[in-house]
Amino acid sequence: MPKHVSLQPAAPWVEVTLDQRDRDAAEPQLLLDLLGRMQWVRTFEEYVLELAGQGLVHGPAHSSIGQEGGALGSILPLRSDDMINGSHRGHHQFLAKAFGHVLPAGGTGLPRVTGEVREVLRRTLAEICGLADGFCRGRGGSMHLQWREAGAMGTNAIVGGGVPQAAGFGWAMRNAGTDAVSVTYFGDGAVNIGSVLETFNLAAAWKLPVCFFIENNLYAVSTHVDAATAEPRLSGRGLGFNIPSWRVDGMDPLAVHVAMTEALEHMRAGNGPTIIEAEVYRYFHQNGPFPGSAFGYRDKAEEAAWRERDPIAQLRAEVLRRELVTQDELDAQADEVGSVMRELGEQFLEADPEGKPGQRRIIASAWPDPGFVDVGIRGDLSELAGSRYEEEESFSGELAERRFIDVVSEVMARRMETDPSVVVLGEDVDGLKGGTNGATRAALSAYPDRVLGTPISENAFAGLAGGMALDGRVRPVVEFMYADFMWVAADQLFNQVAKARHMFGGEAAVPFVLRSKLAAGTGYGSQHSMDPAGVLATAPGLRIVAPSNPFDYVGLMNTALACDDPVVVLEHVDLYASSGTGPVDDLDYRLPVGKAALRRTGDDLTIISYLSMVGHCLEALDEVGDRISADLIDLRWLDRASLDWDTIEASVRKTNQVLIVEQGAAGTSYGGWLADEIQRRLFDWLDAPVRRVHGSEASPSISKVLERAAIARTEEVTAALNDIAAE
Repeated sequence: MPKHVSLQPAAPWVEVTLDQRDRDAAEPQLLLDLLGRMQWVRTFEEYVLELAGQGLVHGPAHSSIGQEGGALGSILPLRSDDMINGSHRGHHQFLAKAFGHVLPAGGTGLPRVTGEVREVLRRTLAEICGLADGFCRGRGGSMHLQWREAGAMGTNAIVGGGVPQAAGFGWAMRNAGTDAVSVTYFGDGAVNIGSVLETFNLAAAWKLPVCFFIENNLYAVSTHVDAATAEPRLSGRGLGFNIPSWRVDGMDPLAVHVAMTEALEHMRAGNGPTIIEAEVYRYFHQNGPFPGSAFGYRDKAEEAAWRERDPIAQLRAEVLRRELVTQDELDAQADEVGSVMRELGEQFLEADPEGKPGQRRIIASAWPDPGFVDVGIRGDLSELAGSRYEEEESFSGELAERRFIDVVSEVMARRMETDPSVVVLGEDVDGLKGGTNGATRAALSAYPDRVLGTPISENAFAGLAGGMALDGRVRPVVEFMYADFMWVAADQLFNQVAKARHMFGGEAAVPFVLRSKLAAGTGYGSQHSMDPAGVLATAPGLRIVAPSNPFDYVGLMNTALACDDPVVVLEHVDLYASSGTGPVDDLDYRLPVGKAALRRTGDDLTIISYLSMVGHCLEALDEVGDRISADLIDLRWLDRASLDWDTIEASVRKTNQVLIVEQGAAGTSYGGWLADEIQRRLFDWLDAPVRRVHGSEASPSISKVLERAAIARTEEVTAALNDIAAE
């Protein structure tokens, strides 16, 4: 007979409940602070729903009414240097953290609406209405609320999207030597998402001070948690990752406070992450002022049963029982914040002369200026002022023939030497004597504690690096082993990192560098061989560099690491083993943003290329010889904001025809949009349509013959040049 031994999880999993003795022992001021701040949030949310019902909130109004106990109970014990982020339903968390930041310690009695609290309410309301005075200057609305000074690092419209970033905050806190913690709020719908589970694993493996706070309100829009998972006790997820976990009644703010206090003790002591599941209930539908029963997925009896356990009503009864305040004082406190909300609303509302009697509209002067629409997509590059820019032709230092991969390794180690905030992370970067290609060899040798090998979890570690960048104390350098892996981390790269500066008001830096390898021609097949430049260029918040030789790699990487925008550095595997001119010992110069290089000059044709295809273009020009002379422009910077139109235009005005050369597939082509833009801008100077060399429609296959047929190299460029010369 097989023997069965019951296994026990390594981490504790407990449910926290309080009895009357616990309530009697609670500090009176704690109860009053919880109650007063919950009342502020409730009244604020009721006013938001009132405005939404009048059509004055453009977009969603994700109300947190009913869920205040989880937010206030967990945030009250936090400090200003602790950081939180949350999901699309995050008004209550944001307000709770902001209140904690502006209210002085040591208050007595029910909290009163101070001038600072009033300002928090005003700016939050303005943001939800999309107005210029909002915390994000109207760009965030209901779902993207951020106030960095208060440690409210941003709510998020992508379910689970902010969770990896919270791990980055936690890493930065621990690295800075503080005992501050990070708390990330998300709901039952996010618990089964890959990025969340990846982050559980990464945070536990690295013992990061992160609390994963699950607001289990039982419904992901209309899908009940019992239909979404076989284990609806969602805090049980922690056991598989060895994360201590608490389960608590979220309608009992005092019990939540106890659970968070215990979790904070664990995290501040350096023991790693925690999970708290608070079972709460949203009284209204996913969005707007109607109950869920109006849409048929809940019944009125269920809603009534939960309302009978209302967290504010329960706490009111408790403070009255203990005679901490009178009913009149409670009513006066609720009336005070109600009056404040109406006064604040009147500051940006007016009667609508074109509407029905009593109908209001937003005052025109409260809206953001339409000219603000694109401001802050990226920074103004003022951080690069005073840079020492060099070009190979005028470089005064010693130059020699250098292997490309050696300068990749050396310049990263040099930047880590001069800037202790630079951290490298990715899969296998801390192994194999410097990663799969040797790119981290020098850095690993000199700074092993800042070269972080990650689990295979691109979404988690890319998002964690995004959190590091948003925190501002760390300059992360992420390595994707292959460029195709950006699809695995697409949410973090495109929805989070690329949009963060603009989405949250246009001012906060996002110093994030992603290194990614292009491997067409190596036999690694369809899922390891793409050229991502065309896709990356669709994200306006990203800057993109594409070095074609060792000298340029040093200067471009140095600029990328000094830039306060997210920068993707593309590296072609064909270049790693190649050699070219590079610096011997001066690794501190930069190349300017938006400056291309002219690799060859001629009068007949403008060739535009990047990365390894620059070398193939030079070979092709040598092969055709005197049959055609061409300007060969090495773009170096590929993003739309950094493209060197001065160099392109000057060449096109001279040659009157263009050939764009790239290696990758037609479907994800960089040259497609570039050709369109050239024809829009320079049509009058073109004597022929823009020509292109690129790969086939298919992704490269494993077969050596089929792979070669799918990509462009010297032969395809030569053929195009011969065709042009024959015309």
